[in-house]
Amino acid sequence: MGSALKNEPNLVFKRSVTILGIETSCDDTGCAIVNNEGHILGESLHSQQEIHLEHGGIIPPVARDLHKAAIQNVVKKALDAANMKIADVDAIATTLKPGLPLSLIIGMQYGKHLSKISKKPFIPIHHMEAHALTIRMVEQVEFPFLVLLISGGHCLLAVAQSATHFQLIGQSRDDAPGEVLDKAARRLKLRNILEFRSMSGGQAIELAASRGNPKAYEFGIPMRTYRNCDFSFSGFKNSIHRITMAEEKKYEVTGGQTIPKPVLYDVCASLQHSIAIHICHRVQRAIEYANLKQLIPPNRRNLVISGGVACNKYIKRAVGVVCREMDYSVRVPPPHLCTDNGIMIAWNGMERWRVQDGIYQHDNLDCLDIQARCPLGQDLSEDVSKSEIKCKWISLSELYADNVTETLVDAVKT
Repeated sequence: MGSALKNEPNLVFKRSVTILGIETSCDDTGCAIVNNEGHILGESLHSQQEIHLEHGGIIPPVARDLHKAAIQNVVKKALDAANMKIADVDAIATTLKPGLPLSLIIGMQYGKHLSKISKKPFIPIHHMEAHALTIRMVEQVEFPFLVLLISGGHCLLAVAQSATHFQLIGQSRDDAPGEVLDKAARRLKLRNILEFRSMSGGQAIELAASRGNPKAYEFGIPMRTYRNCDFSFSGFKNSIHRITMAEEKKYEVTGGQTIPKPVLYDVCASLQHSIAIHICHRVQRAIEYANLKQLIPPNRRNLVISGGVACNKYIKRAVGVVCREMDYSVRVPPPHLCTDNGIMIAWNGMERWRVQDGIYQHDNLDCLDIQARCPLGQDLSEDVSKSEIKCKWISLSELYADNVTETLVDAVKT
């Protein structure tokens, strides 16, 4: 790999360093400037959520055109907020992998353009690595640590051994949890209810679920007998379709109508709870594996949860129960840093600047290209399976007991 300041690694932080980050991996155009102390000097984010909600999902060519229309202004706003010009930053970090190809290419082209006109180094960023390391911008979490990345496009468990070395323990074999929540919200027609209209699918499901009984409907928990840390969420989509169809028939729901709200809330609560159980099972085995293989020292047993679904309080609490029982601390970035943004890209660029790895000169960028799919680090998933780890599942009964109690209290109030 190319490297800036290759022969002067000790000079990297003798002065303040600033990195500009650009994120266009999916449907948000983000830019931010951060310094080596973790301070956000300027940021800007253009969300495409409303447009994609109207389309019922992300349409890649639409996302591309929106990125193209927004990116110059988004970068300018971030620089203006920082009271800086492009010549004032030390390097430009840009997401190149993984993501939607038509979205990634807009960020890559503009990032390279900025690098060339300013003659600043360019740092290609792995989107999932950026999510994993964001916590280190706001908390002192030392390597190595366990990472649970849950979002609309990804779901994985990994050990972050360093800023550039990751060990993949498990990942989704099909869908991501955020994708399932979004599709469930569409199938339940939550947008037809005024209260949920401007929310993302995941936000709507979480709010509706907070009013329901998590044990009202039986969703099968995938991969209970599989002794690995992989995930599978596609079955939840089938179940939500089957349950919704049955309830619509029962209540003679047609057109844009929704099933009665108490029933709707119970369906959402049951779905969310079942997804939480599945995630917790995989997390529990990942911790058992990390302990067995001594991947994480006893004094650094931290689990970092990141990605958009990390904003879901119920799932976060569920994982917290498992970690509490297994003597792990849960670390979660603030909600605005969990979703896709330029801040995490700029910070990942700073992590790479710190170790002087993966930094390219402005005149050596032709070798860099986007990658729609890209593995995260060293894949240990086969070894996890071979380890044949048996788990006695930790009970999550305290979660749904609390949720049912809160629901009954709300019912009394109303």
